[in-house]
Amino acid sequence: MQRRFWMAALGAGVLLAASPLLRAEPVAADAFVKQVSADVIDAVKADKAIQAGDVARIRALVDAKVMPHVNFQRMTASSVGPQWRSATPDQQKRMLTEFQTLMVNTYSGALTQVKDQAVVVKPLRATPDQTELVVRSEVRGKGDPIQLDYRLEKAGDGWKIYDVNVGGFWLVDAYKGQFAKDLSNGGIDALITRLAEKNKSLASAKN
Repeated sequence: MQRRFWMAALGAGVLLAASPLLRAEPVAADAFVKQVSADVIDAVKADKAIQAGDVARIRALVDAKVMPHVNFQRMTASSVGPQWRSATPDQQKRMLTEFQTLMVNTYSGALTQVKDQAVVVKPLRATPDQTELVVRSEVRGKGDPIQLDYRLEKAGDGWKIYDVNVGGFWLVDAYKGQFAKDLSNGGIDALITRLAEKNKSLASAKN
C-alpha cells in the first residue's frame, strides 16, 4: 500500500504542474498531461536542492505547481464518503486543510525520488464535449512500467485531477478504506484529529 501511495504521489506531482503556455489556450487532456509531465521531471532533475531534500524548496514547488490543479473539495468529499454531507462547514474546512497538508507532505517526499523516470501517455479516445475522462499513462524507468491513470474534470479552459489510479488501485478508494475506521469510531472529528497528528509527525521528521 505504501508503494502505491508513493507512486500515486509521484505521478500527481509529476503530471500536474502549472504551465503558462498550456494555460494560454484550451488543450486536450492527454496533451496537457504529456507536456507538463516533461516540464516537472526536468525541473526536479535540474534542482539539486529538491534532490537533496530541501523541505522549503520542495513544498514551494508543490504549492505552486501541483496544488492549484487538484480538485481537493471533490477528492476529500469522495474519500470521506457519506459523512462529508453531514459535516459542518467548520469540519469540512478543517478536513480540507489536513487532507491537503497530507497530500503536500506525500508529494514532497515523492519528488525527491525522481531520478530517471519518464512518463509515457497513452492515446486518448475522447470526444471534444467530454467534461470528465481518464488519461492513461505509464511511469517508465528501472524495472517494470507502472500503470498511472488520471481521472480529470474540465475546469474552464483547463483540467483538474480528482483521482489517481496506480497499478489498478484508485487513490480515493484507498483513502476511503483508511478513513473508514476513524469515521466509524469517532466520526469526522476523530479523522481530522488523526490526520493532524500524522501531519505534525511528518513535519517533525522532515525538519
